[in-house]
Amino acid sequence: MIRANLHRAPMYSGQIASTGPRYCPSIEDKVVRFADKTSHHIFLEPEGLDTGEIYCNGISTTLPTDVQEEMIALIPGLENARILRHGYAVEYDMVWPTQIRSTLETKKIGGLFLAGQINGTSGYEEAAAQGLIAGINAAHPAANQATDFVLRRDQAYIGVLIDDLVTKPPTEPYRMFTSRAEHRLHLRSDNADERLTASGREIGLVDDDRWSRFMARRDSVDGTIAVLKSMRLEGGSAFDWLRRPESTWENLPGTHDIAPEIGRLIEIRAKYAGYIARQDRAIERFAQLEEKIIPHATDYASVIGLRNEARQKLIKFTPRSLGQALRISGITPADVTVLAVHLDRTAR
Repeated sequence: MIRANLHRAPMYSGQIASTGPRYCPSIEDKVVRFADKTSHHIFLEPEGLDTGEIYCNGISTTLPTDVQEEMIALIPGLENARILRHGYAVEYDMVWPTQIRSTLETKKIGGLFLAGQINGTSGYEEAAAQGLIAGINAAHPAANQATDFVLRRDQAYIGVLIDDLVTKPPTEPYRMFTSRAEHRLHLRSDNADERLTASGREIGLVDDDRWSRFMARRDSVDGTIAVLKSMRLEGGSAFDWLRRPESTWENLPGTHDIAPEIGRLIEIRAKYAGYIARQDRAIERFAQLEEKIIPHATDYASVIGLRNEARQKLIKFTPRSLGQALRISGITPADVTVLAVHLDRTAR
């Protein structure tokens, strides 16, 4: 029945020409893309405790209402179901990476910040993450804070998300995946407080009580690691012993006075110490490029020795830093070196 009515679906009739989200396909998309499958799961999800409405997860659709009615009636258990709101397609526009800064402020209209699908993303978490950054930067002028709040790629997945949004033109709605982060060994749930609490404190989001608890835990972890490195166990330090695959915190002697959650953090650090150290060295190599901020007023047309393609890309994207400039497709390390020389010369 769905195949017979594909020509009536906006995505297949040509009425809508946009690319839909890869990970939320409609039922007609699934029928076409997975034609070899003989069945498909549908999840009936209650809308809430105080309503009898049920959300049918797995059959989002743009087919006409008469087809939707017939389709629902063919599903076992839903023969007598009544559709309260029919499915429909939404085609929305977006701003391109060349139109927003890393603060999510629009380049043409100062003080206007954008977050969510309008920036080309798909997903609740992606929208919420952008809302946090846009909100913080929008509030800065009111608080007389002139510094932009921007998270780095090695600091948070939010940093990866926004950096991708402002440097890479999308071919489909953007979703945030761990595979997009080159420093994902650093971006773990167990060290989120270590990565972000200090930043939260600087902008007034972390109160004294939370800050003191964070500092106490950090000191406890650092102090315990120092003790383990000084303890001898089976020919090496206790910290090195903990790095072995078969070793666990629970089997480490003399640690009964240390809180289990502290022990878990230390074991993770020990197990991944070598890999993390290698990633730290890579981050340090790029740190100087990330810290070299490019002024908004930079005149790329006046940069001597810059290739025409690089000049056009830089004018188009106006990157925030030399590191971000290097991540723009078509920009080479040589281009960034030329730009760095120009910035140093104009800063004198």
